[in-house]
Amino acid sequence: MTSHVEAEVQRRIAAARAKAEADRKRREEFAAARAAGLVRRHRQKLARLAEKGLDLAPPTLFDNQTLSASGC
Repeated sequence: MTSHVEAEVQRRIAAARAKAEADRKRREEFAAARAAGLVRRHRQKLARLAEKGLDLAPPTLFDNQTLSASGC
């Protein structure tokens, strides 16, 4: 037979585990929704740029004449 103190401790431990699991699940769902939103916004941005006829390809001609971030 367990004492009422031990029962209360076990109840609190179970509540903490349940809360941690719910928090983890909520974070995972938020991360998935955020990732989906980022993909959607990126696609919309690319579509807008394509409508404007902007070249979306990265530059292929690089020269070493540009200054670095430090200005040297």
